[in-house]
Amino acid sequence: METLQYNTKRSQLIIPEYGRHIHKMISLAKAETNVEERNKKAKAIIGVMGNLNPHLRDVPDFQHKLWDQFFIMAEFDIDVESPFERPQKELLDMKPEKLAYPQNHPKYRFYGSNIKRMIDVAIQWEEGELKEVLVFTIANHMKKNFLSWNKDTVEDAVILAHLDELSEGKLKVAASQLPLSESSDLLKFKNKNGNGPSSNQSKPRKRNRKRY
Repeated sequence: METLQYNTKRSQLIIPEYGRHIHKMISLAKAETNVEERNKKAKAIIGVMGNLNPHLRDVPDFQHKLWDQFFIMAEFDIDVESPFERPQKELLDMKPEKLAYPQNHPKYRFYGSNIKRMIDVAIQWEEGELKEVLVFTIANHMKKNFLSWNKDTVEDAVILAHLDELSEGKLKVAASQLPLSESSDLLKFKNKNGNGPSSNQSKPRKRNRKRY
C-alpha cells in the first residue's frame, strides 16, 4: 500500500488553477529525451490545457497565452518547438515601478480634496459673472461641508477666510453675492439627500387595520 501524501510535502504548484496532473505531465515532457516525442507531448498538454478553459477559446491570442503558461509551469527549462516567441523569465520576475500616489495633507480636511480642485480650476477662469457664480458656489459648498463635520452654525467670515487661504488670495466672493446661504438651509439640503435625520420628515402613519 502506497504511503499517503500530504500537499504540504508535495512540490508547490506554479499555476494552481491547472492542478497537479498538468504539472506532472509537464515534468514527464521535460524528462523525455527524444525531441519528437517531447514536442508531441507538449502539444498534447497544450490541448488538455485548452480543454480546461473552453470559455477562453474566443479570447484573442488564446493559444499564445497557453504556451506562455506552459513555459512558466515548466520553469522555462524545456526545449520544445513553440509557434510563438518564448516568454522571458527576467521580464516576468521584474518588479513593477512604484506608483506615484498623490501625497495630499490638506489643512482643512473636512472640506475634502474636491474643494481644492474646484478652487484651482476657478483660479484659471477669466474674470466675469460666471466666475463670480462659481466662487459663490464653492464657498457655499465649503460652508455645507464645514457644517457636516463641525457645528450647526458658522460665520461667513470664517468660510471666506478659509477660501482666501486655500486660493492664496486669488479668489474672493463678490460683494453682490453675499451673504452666503443660511446654515439652516444648507442643513436641510443635507438632510434631504440622506446625510442626516430631518426634523421636517413626518413619520409614516400607522393604519388601523380591522382585526377579525
